Amino acid sequence: AIEGLRIITPTVPVTPVVLAIIISIFIVQQAGTEKIGNYFGPFMLAWFLMLGILGLMNLSAYPVILKAFNPWYAVKLLLYSPGWFLILGAVFLCTTGAEALYSDLGHCGKKNISVSWIFVKATLILNYLGQGAWLITNIGHDTLQINPFYAIMPSGFTLIGVIMSTGAAIIASQALLSGSFTIFSEAINLGFWPRLKIAYPSIEKGRLYIPSVNWALLAGCLLTVAIFRDSGRMEAAYGLAITITMLMTTILLTFWLRKHGISKILCGIFIVVFATVEGIFFIANLFKFTHGGWYSLFIAAIIAAIMIIWRNSTLKRAKFIELRPIHDYTGLISAIKSDNEIPKFSSNLVYLSRSSNKSMIESKLIYSIINKQPKRADHYWFIHIDHVDDPDALEYETSIIVPQTIYYVTLRIGFRVEPQVSVYLRQIVEDLVNSGNLDLTSSYPSLRDKGIPGDFRFIILHRIFSQSSNCPRATARLMRLHDL
Repeated sequence: AIEGLRIITPTVPVTPVVLAIIISIFIVQQAGTEKIGNYFGPFMLAWFLMLGILGLMNLSAYPVILKAFNPWYAVKLLLYSPGWFLILGAVFLCTTGAEALYSDLGHCGKKNISVSWIFVKATLILNYLGQGAWLITNIGHDTLQINPFYAIMPSGFTLIGVIMSTGAAIIASQALLSGSFTIFSEAINLGFWPRLKIAYPSIEKGRLYIPSVNWALLAGCLLTVAIFRDSGRMEAAYGLAITITMLMTTILLTFWLRKHGISKILCGIFIVVFATVEGIFFIANLFKFTHGGWYSLFIAAIIAAIMIIWRNSTLKRAKFIELRPIHDYTGLISAIKSDNEIPKFSSNLVYLSRSSNKSMIESKLIYSIINKQPKRADHYWFIHIDHVDDPDALEYETSIIVPQTIYYVTLRIGFRVEPQVSVYLRQIVEDLVNSGNLDLTSSYPSLRDKGIPGDFRFIILHRIFSQSSNCPRATARLMRLHDL
């Protein structure tokens, strides 16, 4: 977008301007974008209207361009052009952009995007037709040096066009940023990424901010601009990334269709049609691997490596967890509760448990309560979080192991739901109090007389891999990477 300034002032330093804008976009994330977000919709409406009108204005220069709707010309180009694969790699960039629209699907909703896409696509096609008409009527060597997008604008409109393009690029970046935060949050909840600090700068549902992801993306964007320095050189990296994303989506959607009972024949037709088209684009973009395509795969390899290491090491660690029957210790825990010689640790003691079986509990949790500084409390809570496939699921099940003493809670949370355990536990406690299954009033006489509820204390046990472990070498290496 900023490269359009070169039409007005050829000596303008594009890279510093771009870097300044990028830094500003990432800095503003920590404050939230709720206020400026209200202007995104009207701005994008004006942006796409501008694209459509500019295209229409240039159609009159060469109305024959409407023949481009005939697919025979595309087939003819591929049949008789010796470098058709390279042409496909360039043509593919005209199909990109939809991923920015869909990246924020969770926030905008399916219906909004489905309806707006009709308008968006119409204006884009008009703009492309206008650019094509201008190119045909201005064929010449100098044409290759001019960006047709800005060339179809009236001379006095170029600066406005640059401003509008920059604004649209910033809004698209914001959509991708919001989508990135959501995806990392979902990956964390599904166990594919390490736990990260998540903030909620906006009261709007679904809006979140992950500082580490924000600054990592900023560093990546700055590095990308420093490496490529020109949008033309960046096309190869972008095109290959989008092609692979489309192929992955097609494969995953095929699995989803089969899982939901669609016949093998229809699924086969689906994947053959889409994978063939996308496969051709993929091969065409592979020719640009050495011209920047490697960069996308390099970034993807780093992220994939972290996900694979974290997922596999987490599953390995789970195998080392020793579970014991909780009923073997209920008597002792009840005795600790009644032992006034032991200083009270908390009125309500809450442990997060990895055990999905309410009758079994980790030995480390038992050790923490009984052996390591015996912890006397009025109520002991064991909470197990189960992340389910339903993205918006939020439900719980409570098992009373020992009335008024030990409670086991299973929280079933969808991967798009914020895992605010303390908030959910408050609701669970209120439900138990209302049903008469819990007396939350503090056991301290001075507080109990005033009806003041007891306090809550959370304990999270972090397990560190021992270097002296005699597990297989590959497992030990994986565990060390996990603890990094």
